[in-house]
Amino acid sequence: MAELSVITIGGKGSSLSSSSVYAIASGLAQLRIDSSALNRLPSSSSSPLNTHNLVSLLPSLPTVEESRASLVVLLSKLLSLSGSPNIRTVLPVKIAEALNSPDLKHESLDLTDEEALVLEKLKLSSALYAICALLDHQSAALSTVSDAVAAITCEALKADVAAFNLIDSGDGHAAKEEIGVASDLKVLLNGSKLVGKVEIEAISRIPKIHASLREQVKSVHSKTRVELNSGGKVVCAGVVRTALLPLAAALWDLGDRSLSRAKMNVDAVGSVNSRSSLVALFEQKCPSGESLRGGFKLVSQLVFEEEENYDNFAHEVNALMGIVWKIVTWEAITAFMVLEGAELNGKKSEGSEVNGGGNVKVEKKSEKKKKVVLGKGTSVILKLIKDRLQGKGGNAVDSLGLLGNWVEELISFLDPKDPEFDSLLNRVKELVESNETRRLPKLPKGTRDFAKEQMAIRKKAFSIIEEVFERHGATALDTPVFELRETLMGKYGEDSKLIYDLADQGGELLSLRYDLTVPFARYVAMNGITSFKRYQIAKVYRRDNPSKGRYREFYQCDFDIAGQYEKMGPDFEVIKILTELLDELDIGDYEIKLNHRKLLDGMLEICGVPPEKFRTICSTIDKLDKQSFEQIKKEMVEEKGLSVETADKIGTFVKERGHPLELLFKLKQEGSSFLENNASIDALNDLEILFKALEKSKCIGKVAFDLSLARGLDYYTGVIYEAVFKGGAQVGSIGGGGRYDNLIGMFGTKQVPAVGISLGIERVFNIMEQKGQNQTTRATKTEVLVSVLGDDLTQAAELASELWAAKVKAEYLVNKRVSKHFDRAKESRIPWMIIVGERELNEGVVRLKDIEAAEESIIPRSRIVQELQKRLSS
Repeated sequence: MAELSVITIGGKGSSLSSSSVYAIASGLAQLRIDSSALNRLPSSSSSPLNTHNLVSLLPSLPTVEESRASLVVLLSKLLSLSGSPNIRTVLPVKIAEALNSPDLKHESLDLTDEEALVLEKLKLSSALYAICALLDHQSAALSTVSDAVAAITCEALKADVAAFNLIDSGDGHAAKEEIGVASDLKVLLNGSKLVGKVEIEAISRIPKIHASLREQVKSVHSKTRVELNSGGKVVCAGVVRTALLPLAAALWDLGDRSLSRAKMNVDAVGSVNSRSSLVALFEQKCPSGESLRGGFKLVSQLVFEEEENYDNFAHEVNALMGIVWKIVTWEAITAFMVLEGAELNGKKSEGSEVNGGGNVKVEKKSEKKKKVVLGKGTSVILKLIKDRLQGKGGNAVDSLGLLGNWVEELISFLDPKDPEFDSLLNRVKELVESNETRRLPKLPKGTRDFAKEQMAIRKKAFSIIEEVFERHGATALDTPVFELRETLMGKYGEDSKLIYDLADQGGELLSLRYDLTVPFARYVAMNGITSFKRYQIAKVYRRDNPSKGRYREFYQCDFDIAGQYEKMGPDFEVIKILTELLDELDIGDYEIKLNHRKLLDGMLEICGVPPEKFRTICSTIDKLDKQSFEQIKKEMVEEKGLSVETADKIGTFVKERGHPLELLFKLKQEGSSFLENNASIDALNDLEILFKALEKSKCIGKVAFDLSLARGLDYYTGVIYEAVFKGGAQVGSIGGGGRYDNLIGMFGTKQVPAVGISLGIERVFNIMEQKGQNQTTRATKTEVLVSVLGDDLTQAAELASELWAAKVKAEYLVNKRVSKHFDRAKESRIPWMIIVGERELNEGVVRLKDIEAAEESIIPRSRIVQELQKRLSS
């Protein structure tokens, strides 16, 4: 027997961990009290000793392991009170001796009333946090083991693992634990040739179910770590409840799915004899669904018990943990039997199989066993299990006895108390974290990769956007992705801090472009242009905090009109373009909020805001779509220096919102404060022209006149607008813009008025993806698959080249297996197949197959191109 390790507690600055509690409670380690802790306690007490029942004052729980754990926690808490004259050295020493005894025997001890009072006070909290420590340690191990077991089951069931291809959205809002689980499983299954065939709901749900457990494991660990080292703090039932009830729910979900997969594994065992033997053991020893439900139901009922009975609640969560551990172990056993049982049985019986009648069926040596390629990670785990089982069959003379020995050995191997368990656990962690099979490098925060289906949607969207822009007479422009830093600075107000500065390479000071408007203004001024209608679709960069729909790298689709035109004409056109874009992209219901910077400035002047604070207050008002007015008011008063009275006046104005012409009529009525401000009068006159034009163009129904709209950028001088999605997805602004008459003049000697819009295409893509457009959009435009049944590349090269020359979008595949060709056509949703086999070659024909209609025609080889073109055009 291996020598037990020794864990020392009570040292200065030391802390108690859940792993230490578990090791001592399980008998895997001995306990030692640090001498410095004992030195801080008095050896005697001036208080009189009385006869107290020491056993009744110590925690006593339903299992020996839980009782031992509670004594470890109690001892740690007593030692944290060192220096107290109420606790003598003998008390912690006696508790340590009991813990190190095999039968947890407590010797009688006379106590002072103070000692008895302290033990009574710490009794419940020690019991509760001891069980929390056991759950913390076991759940962390279970989380790792269950991932590994699930990966083995994926191979045993030949399951489709497409659900593991999760991609981080890059906006900081992804289900990170789900992505982590999926990534770990992909690492374990890397290189496997068994997965990818059968769609199984219990497999596709693994990332979500296992991620839930991971989240609760972290929560329990965080709370337990604090409470274990909180000294003599009295228990808080709420902490235990909020930590353990969600863990119990996660365990229930994990156990339910694991049991479902275990049953499927049993059905998948190849040998009839092995399956019948396994079924007998499975039904006898694996916890049933009823016992799992009963365990969780009891936990759910006990959560409503009085606080002093919460040790029963914690115990039942620990009991539920035991049930789930057994179920996961049985999933491992059944998956192992599917993948390796026949081989091990063959080794034991020297290549023979014992059938039900006792006769021996000898394998023919001429029968070649097909090589099975497992994942790089799962193959290592299976080898560890096989190594453990080698030589463990005993003297069993029948298959049931042999299998029974294996089952017992695997149950022991996957028990956290087993001496070899930690090496198994660490090996699994090494596999997941190793550099050899580690997941691909991570993306920087705030960025995304786009798979083929997503790119198909993006290309479709960009083509719609370009068509709308060109319909209005715009020409394309491209500018550098970085600009001189001086070009960008001072144009964005408080958002200037979000500009990405590039490292100085010993020359110019450069920054990545923040938007496309300032580079456009720089281009117009630099080239002396006085009239220009342009569009640009390109990436921009912002050093922002990623959140839902907010990225650090994203596309903007801009349309701008620069030059002198009829009053409000360009403003009308760009808003009209914005409605056309959103209508034709078919994203659903949306609204364009509209305001005027001069009206906003007039409002601030009327409210008493100093002119030098107009822009900074506008930046604050611009947050009203994300924060309440009370939050905005607090910022204006405490950070921006406005009086409460001024902030309240602003509040009365920014609540004004309604139909454009109706609200305009209200603001122009006699007595309106806006009529006393020249800038506001100009703005109201501009808006009257604009709203009437929008009414005539039949798009005013999409516009809302909203005095809270501010748009935080400094360069706006006139009309401002922002499009927001009104559907279910919460994505924020999906487009906006405004008039900027002074920006171009900042770069040259001549002012050129301009107005523009910018479409937040990334958020539009999010909406399109959530609407399921990626399920209806093909990733390729391939019209036909040339399927050559065999290995003759020249046949594929000749026929495919003829099709390409005829401008037919074609792919080819050369493979002997017919199923490979049909799988390829199905996966890529290619509508037609040209099938060429040996018979077709001999007869000078090909088979033309319509995949959707499931119809097939025999076509002369010489006429296939013309015939296919005819069918594609019909």
